[in-house]
Amino acid sequence: MPQPLKDRVALVAGATRGAGRGIAVELGAAGATVYVTGRSTRAGRSEYDRPETIEDTADLVTAAGGHGIAVPTDHLDPAQVRTLVDRVADEQGRLDVLVNDIWGGEHLFAWDAPVWEHDLDKGLRLLRLAVETHAITSHHALPLLLRRPGGLVVEMTDGTDAYNRENYRVSFFYDLAKTSVLRMAFALGHELGPRGATAVALTPGWMRSEIMLDTFGVREENWRDALDQVPHFAISETPRYAGRAVAALAADPEVSRWNGRSLDAGSLARTYGFTDLDGSRPDAWRYLVEVQDAGKPADVTGYR
Repeated sequence: MPQPLKDRVALVAGATRGAGRGIAVELGAAGATVYVTGRSTRAGRSEYDRPETIEDTADLVTAAGGHGIAVPTDHLDPAQVRTLVDRVADEQGRLDVLVNDIWGGEHLFAWDAPVWEHDLDKGLRLLRLAVETHAITSHHALPLLLRRPGGLVVEMTDGTDAYNRENYRVSFFYDLAKTSVLRMAFALGHELGPRGATAVALTPGWMRSEIMLDTFGVREENWRDALDQVPHFAISETPRYAGRAVAALAADPEVSRWNGRSLDAGSLARTYGFTDLDGSRPDAWRYLVEVQDAGKPADVTGYR
C-alpha cells in the first residue's frame, strides 16, 4: 500500500480511544511516525476507568505500518506537555501534524440541563479538559511544527460551524466547549497561514467509539443490532473514517485551501475519495439535518 506520510511526524493528543485512536492508526497506515498521548496507560487508568490504553494505540499504529510511540501526558499540565514536545524535538527534529483531540468530558455533562442546574464543578472541569488542554498543547507544540513549512493542525470537535451556529448542543457547557474548538481552528488559521502552516476544525459524524458501542450493548461486528433501539444509528461510522480524513488532509500538497475552515469526515470523503472500513461513505451531518432533525423515519439511502 502507498505510504504518502512515510517521512512525516505526527502528534495525536488524546489518542487513547475514539477518534484519537482512529486518527493515529490511519496516520500510521499512511506511514507516519505517530506520538500518541493520554492519561490511560497499562500502568493506570484515568477517571474514565476504561480498558483502552495509549500503549494499545501505539501498537495498533505500528501494526498498521507506521511507528507508534506512546507518551503518557496530562495535557492540563503545561510542564508535561513541554516535556512531550521537547522529546519529539529531540527524537525527530520536526513535527508535521498536530491533532488536538483531547476531550475527557463524557461523564461531565448532563443532557438538556440549563447552566443553573448543571453541576458547576463538572461543567468547569469539562471546559478545562476540552478547551484549556488544546490551548496548552498548541502553545508548546506549534513552534516545533513551524520549523518546516506545510505543517497541519487539526482541532477535533463535534459539529460543523454551520450546524453548531444554528443548533443548541446538549447543554451550556458542552455547547460552549465544542463551539470554542471550532473558533480555535479559525484563530489558528489566521496565525499559522502567513507562517506556512494550516489549521482546520474536523468533526466526525455519529461515531461508533468504544464508549458508544458499550452504551448500546453491541460490538463493531454486530453494531446494526442497536438499530432496534436507535434507528438513526444507521448513519454511524467507525473512528477510522475520521482518521482517513486526517490522513488525506496531511497528504494533500494543497491542504492550505482549507485553512481556518470547519470540515467534516463525510464531506472530505467525497473530496478525497476515501471510504469507511466497510466501503461506504457516511454523510452524517447532511443526514442529521435532512432526515433526523427533520423528523423523518431513519433511511440512509443516498447518505452512505
